[in-house]
Amino acid sequence: MNLALHLQHLKAQVAFVSKIGDDQEGEELLTLLHEHALPTDKVLIDPTLPTGRVIVDDADKENIKYEIVKPSAWDNITWNENLQHEVSKADAFIFGSLAAREPNSRTTLLKLLDTPVLKVFDINLRAPFYSFELLKQLLAFADILKLNEEELAKLMEFHMLEGDYINALDHIAKEYRLQMICVTKGKHGADLYKNGALTTHVGYQVKVEDTVGSGDAFLSAFIYSYLEGNCPDKILDDACALGALVATKKGGTPKYTAAEIERIKRDGKRAC
Repeated sequence: MNLALHLQHLKAQVAFVSKIGDDQEGEELLTLLHEHALPTDKVLIDPTLPTGRVIVDDADKENIKYEIVKPSAWDNITWNENLQHEVSKADAFIFGSLAAREPNSRTTLLKLLDTPVLKVFDINLRAPFYSFELLKQLLAFADILKLNEEELAKLMEFHMLEGDYINALDHIAKEYRLQMICVTKGKHGADLYKNGALTTHVGYQVKVEDTVGSGDAFLSAFIYSYLEGNCPDKILDDACALGALVATKKGGTPKYTAAEIERIKRDGKRAC
């Protein structure tokens, strides 16, 4: 949802697929989406399961911890032709591994993934909701992979890869025929691996309010910039700037302006 809201804020045309419970929390989420002018016609309502909840531990502002409550309505997203049509006409379909933690949503996701459209996999590994077999299945559909350093280390362990960082990225890219791999490194920026070349952005140093939603903001700007046809340097710069800006604000979906993003680029000190 955070990713969809950020893409909407960047003026992308967004269709958000999810499911909420028939409860107060679900009504509040719909209100939030309406306030941001995000279409809700692909947000299904479950008559029995509750709206999803995540308990956030922000004692360490730069290393937020999450408890993803189960069961949740979004574990029961059911396929229909309307959802399939929306994916079929999209420029990009963005998905994560958490949506596959339960059989019903996993079946729907796999069916939607079997569509000839650009697929961006935000791997988002949250124990205990993944397995190597599931990740291999999802990676086989992906065109672009986004993950953080800890998630890359887990993939390297799964594939029994040791040592050289670039060789590991090259192996994973070739194994799953990925067009690009983006590795986020927190306050130290991000790397983009494409066709044997590594592009690095060292990030923007800012005063952190909290990092909730920063990764989603980063990915939204990354995707938007990529679909605009920009080069790797520009894509990473756009993504790092928005990720850094959101970290200076409270909450996962704060409001911001294009001028604020440009100010980060102009005035933000690069992290060393």
